[in-house]
Amino acid sequence: MYICPFSGPVKGKVFITNYRLYFKSADADPSVTLNVPLGAIGRVEKMGGASSRGENSYGLDITCKDMRNLRFALKQEGHSRRDIFDILFRYAFPLSHGLLLFAYLSQEKYEENGWSVYKPMEEFRRQGLPTDKWRITFINDNYELCDTYPTILVVPFKATEEDLRKVSTFRSRGRIPVLSWIHRENQAVICRCSQPLVGMSGKRNKDDERYLEVIREANGTAKLTIYDARPSVNAVANKATGGGYEGDDTYQNAELVFLDIHNIHVMRESLKKLKDIVYPNVEESHWLSSLESTHWLEHIKLVLSGAIQVADKISGGNSVVVHCSDGWDRTAQLTSLAMLMLDSHYRTLRGFQVLLEKEWISFGHKFASRIGHGDKNHADQDRSPIFVQFIDCVWQMTKQFPTAFEFNERLLMTILDHLFSCRFGTFLYNCESVRSKTVSLWSLVNSDSTSYLNPFYTPESSRVLYPVASMRHLELWVTYYIRWNPRIRQQVEQCQMKTVLSATVQQASKQLLPPSHKTPEQLIKWPPRLIAPPPSLLRCFYSLLLSMHSHFNSSTYMYILPQLP
Repeated sequence: MYICPFSGPVKGKVFITNYRLYFKSADADPSVTLNVPLGAIGRVEKMGGASSRGENSYGLDITCKDMRNLRFALKQEGHSRRDIFDILFRYAFPLSHGLLLFAYLSQEKYEENGWSVYKPMEEFRRQGLPTDKWRITFINDNYELCDTYPTILVVPFKATEEDLRKVSTFRSRGRIPVLSWIHRENQAVICRCSQPLVGMSGKRNKDDERYLEVIREANGTAKLTIYDARPSVNAVANKATGGGYEGDDTYQNAELVFLDIHNIHVMRESLKKLKDIVYPNVEESHWLSSLESTHWLEHIKLVLSGAIQVADKISGGNSVVVHCSDGWDRTAQLTSLAMLMLDSHYRTLRGFQVLLEKEWISFGHKFASRIGHGDKNHADQDRSPIFVQFIDCVWQMTKQFPTAFEFNERLLMTILDHLFSCRFGTFLYNCESVRSKTVSLWSLVNSDSTSYLNPFYTPESSRVLYPVASMRHLELWVTYYIRWNPRIRQQVEQCQMKTVLSATVQQASKQLLPPSHKTPEQLIKWPPRLIAPPPSLLRCFYSLLLSMHSHFNSSTYMYILPQLP
């Protein structure tokens, strides 16, 4: 029996495969179904004991990574709980039992090979590299320089291979400053790295200092701006463990800016607080204060604000270096968001895939540690929603610029669903050779690309996007964080859906195959009795349709407008 937090106990059957848990109600009207990838399960606990006598007090509690919790009441006789618990525990946490993740067992076939989406040399050529100031190096071909960096790197032309080796000894994990993106016109670059190993004694490394000077000289900027993602107090504290930051006295032509973005532990607790207020109950009377107490949108604001500073500096012709502690969490957030603002290619469906492959996967974001794929240790302190937070930031940008992105909200939600599912290898482990033995998520996406397209996308190749990073302009992503709560979904009667709007999303979709750049007025036919709004309002209406899309059956294409007076 499923103990639904919204409609009460529901009798039914539970089916468990090596990929999912599926529940279907026996006689509930409307029927209740649950479809949970086992990879999304973070914790399984037994509820009650042999002496439990309360109603529905004996069973299983399941905590999921995707913002929902499940509870099942079971009969005490027959050891059914033990059997279900053992099966769930074994297949939800295969790595803890010496088993393979599901992605290595999947036999799915797709028309597209997602692993061919990102080709480093093609991407560098698209950016206009190499140049007389920047060269491509294969020094890390065997991961000898840095085991968490990609094999192909772009470094200053003046820096020799020996220089790179010397610099790697002074950067945490050997993650030296390397180029992520170059502005075609002013030649300003975004470089990423990890913190310098200054320590309490204030150690210096002449090779590292010279290397950053060479980066500055590459486009002749007066000062190289170093963006340290951490709060300054944290950067100082890292000296005690051998880390630190670039001091003004040693890096004389560099400007150091702290961005005050908190660490993985703060983000983990913030999302936990958010989950507590959105599932299973939302307290309407204290909603705003409860949301504020999570500080989630505050953190979103700081990440976006930092990326805006990076993008603005690049637009002004000044090169930047971005790092946090190890350069694989906050650094990836900042570089990829700044590149999304600066480069319209990354705002296309394929370009966004390249951005994720490049800045997150190839540069060693610790997906395995941050998500805990297949690992029963739910209390692991390395777990943190860094990538979820990044996707949230992207969603905030799509809300503020609804015609600037070729992809839609469905793509973002699909990415997050399969961040946990273990169905695809894209976000598993930290090694390219291991991942390649699985199916890529991009195989699924690119084999059905029209499902992930924004029909009102308007390409603007030279436009730089500067989102407004203020609390007044940021929103909670309700369709993701609260999608499991039916009380929050907009309730619509079928008769209203039939009478208010004559156009259908299906009709619009047919006009958009293959994708075109028609205006909203051409795509949506309004009822004769209503005056069509101006394009700006129509774009807002389209944004509303996107947000409502997940609340309807896939075969339902009719949407409604708010009740008109």
